[in-house]
Amino acid sequence: MKKLNSLILLISLALSSSLMAAAPSEKLPPISIDPLNRTDSLQRGAKLFVNYCLGCHSAKYLRYERMAQDLELSIEDLQANLMFTGEKVGDPLTIAMSKDEAKQWFGAAPPDLSLHAKLKGSDWLYAYLTGFYADESRPYGYNNKVFPAVGMPHVFEDLQRNLSEKDFNKAMYDLTNFMDYMAEPIKKERIILGRWVIAFLFFIMLPAVLWLNHEYWKDVH
Repeated sequence: MKKLNSLILLISLALSSSLMAAAPSEKLPPISIDPLNRTDSLQRGAKLFVNYCLGCHSAKYLRYERMAQDLELSIEDLQANLMFTGEKVGDPLTIAMSKDEAKQWFGAAPPDLSLHAKLKGSDWLYAYLTGFYADESRPYGYNNKVFPAVGMPHVFEDLQRNLSEKDFNKAMYDLTNFMDYMAEPIKKERIILGRWVIAFLFFIMLPAVLWLNHEYWKDVH
């Protein structure tokens, strides 16, 4: 009996530990992203990504030409505003810094961000981008609410200082929006195609049901 009680206690502790580990430490604020109506936001987000993120983080699964097509940018606008180091329009969004150099300078190579929105989710990304706060105990003077002790510096410090809270949050929304697009550039087409497929299925459902009903009862009558 004593062994049985001990076993039950161990199982209870294990289950409670698992539940505590699975529970999120902080509820993330949800954001609304509309893949069908976001071209202006994506253009602003792309500018932020190129100017603030692309120096250290690559996005090797997205090419400049595809980005221009999806964001309704001409090649001239693309080259003038989003390409600064001699890239070709068919190139992916990569960086010149090698992984060895990045590891030496930052302690770890900054990850490629192509699929980061798939990995973390848009809510997490937005909370992370807007979650930096001053912390003198950290090497770069900032910490993050959703990623404590993060090794990345607050690259948007100047932008946050020069904008109102509302405008800064809007800028981070645009960046999150762009990273969501970057993780799945075909999302808009997929949603539109899915709606057409569902409409087609509803269109053929009635005649299909009538035909099936006729076939089912024809021998009875």
